[in-house]
Amino acid sequence: MGARHTYEMGIVGNCAFMAHIDRHARVVWLCMPRFDSGSIFAHLHDPDRGGVFAVQVEGAEAGGRQEYRRNTNLLETTLEGSGGSVRVIDCAPRFVRSERAFRPLMLIRKVEPLGGTPRVRVLCRPRGDYGATEPEVHRQSDHLRYQIGDEVVRLYSDIPISYVAGEREFVLSEPRYLILSWGAPLEAALEDTAEEYLRRTERYWREWVSRCAIGRFYQQHVIRSALVLKLHQFEDTGAIIASGTTSLPEHPGSGRNWDYRYCWLRDAYFILTALNRIGQFGAMQRFANFIEDIAATSRDRYPAVVRIDGALELPETTVPLKGYDGSGLVRVGNAAYAQVQNDIYGQMIYALLMLYIDERFPREPRVRARKLIGGLLDIIARRLDEPDASLWEFRGFTRRHVFTLLCHWVGGKAAARIARELGDRDMLRAATRLVVRAARLLESCYDPTVGAYMQEPGSAEVDASALQLITLHYLDPPSERAARHLEALEARLCAGGGLLHRYTHKDDFGHPRSAFLVCSFWYVEALAAMGRIEAALKELELLLGYANSLGLFSEDVDPESGSQWGNFPQAYSHVGLMNAVLRITSRIDYPDFY
Repeated sequence: MGARHTYEMGIVGNCAFMAHIDRHARVVWLCMPRFDSGSIFAHLHDPDRGGVFAVQVEGAEAGGRQEYRRNTNLLETTLEGSGGSVRVIDCAPRFVRSERAFRPLMLIRKVEPLGGTPRVRVLCRPRGDYGATEPEVHRQSDHLRYQIGDEVVRLYSDIPISYVAGEREFVLSEPRYLILSWGAPLEAALEDTAEEYLRRTERYWREWVSRCAIGRFYQQHVIRSALVLKLHQFEDTGAIIASGTTSLPEHPGSGRNWDYRYCWLRDAYFILTALNRIGQFGAMQRFANFIEDIAATSRDRYPAVVRIDGALELPETTVPLKGYDGSGLVRVGNAAYAQVQNDIYGQMIYALLMLYIDERFPREPRVRARKLIGGLLDIIARRLDEPDASLWEFRGFTRRHVFTLLCHWVGGKAAARIARELGDRDMLRAATRLVVRAARLLESCYDPTVGAYMQEPGSAEVDASALQLITLHYLDPPSERAARHLEALEARLCAGGGLLHRYTHKDDFGHPRSAFLVCSFWYVEALAAMGRIEAALKELELLLGYANSLGLFSEDVDPESGSQWGNFPQAYSHVGLMNAVLRITSRIDYPDFY
């Protein structure tokens, strides 16, 4: 068992941007004006030239402790220095103003002494375009203005500007404020603005949590996961990103460094299910509408991943940063957009099902349903047996994946439900034919000697995504076939400690070493769906131990050391936790298409 690696940092955000802040009170990753923009601070990937925004306390080189204010996204970092202690409160303002969500491109940092006479130094070193552009720095009477190409970043503070510009130490004897602002200047009084925004943002998040339908069962974990998921929504369009980071490796030296600051269409079902289960209708509606807008385009084939503004192309490049822990590979963009991933069409129909059966949605989308759903059904019918990269986005080969075939079946079932709602007999017939054809292909993946559905017809490999055959009720959860299927997946994929590998065969980058965390939460869901609640709880308890000190989960976990790897935090992992907990407590766990 090696030393455990964890990402000891937290996030703050306001559904427009996100900042990663470590235990040294350093902003180590921040992109503005939105999640997928170029970085302003990229210390996470290059301490020398990436840029950083730090509050340093003399004698606190080891870092401090972090915690969120209860039921909020306000992050506190406490540093114990040689002369005294300091608390840094970080806040991305978000609250309701003039009956609308107010989310300025602004990061507020309140620095307050807790005891003694701590000596403090502020470092603000923004860099544009992933470290490539060094700003022109202009000292103003009450702030520093950083000209980064055509954009302007301003740092306002009641700390003497000479101290900030010169990065000089000073004794912190009273609370001080730092406001980093993108674009528009700050016109109001600094301290009053900071305190008002801190107070109103704290109240906003607590009221948001109070409106979530979250029971007492693992309540603290579900609340934090819900808050994390909320921060990953780009509210302007409703898109939800997989993660706010790029190129944190799945394990050191793997080459599996990907940019996750985009929206994966296949995630829609899982995310919408989580949002619906906690009663977050507004966020659910925005994301559903975003998915519908993508689906309503006239293209014959849709990318699996899109930009948060709905753009369909994400050309992949690398940028000259050292990379996390010197990995040397920082990608921007994601070439998966150009892959054939046919599972997304059924997933999109299932995700859009809520628009047509949930009475809280307006009636207008139902008028467009015939063309929209009919078009997706037609795409599935024409590509039903076409090999693809599927959800694992293999880059070197295509297969007829069991998960893709399951999604075809799910799409047909969901479309049939929509057709019944609309009274559309032609759509119902097309959907029913698709269900039958997809089921026939799914059965070709079944290996009676193994007792399981394999990754593809004739394959000797299994795949954790086949757990969804149980949770989506293709297999009747109490059945003997479901039990044998699960046993085969357990025998071949379980890595110990509650973790499951997504698969164990060699792919484009060799044999995967880390466990993809959401697969482990799928396992908990499958156990719960089969009525094995005690086993599900045991596995869930193990999984909770893979969070960092703030309760945040990464994309991947190394089974040997329990280390966190991959992009962080990963929305999909938190969605997996939410759905697993809520599946255990749910009295009704049949899919919506029944």
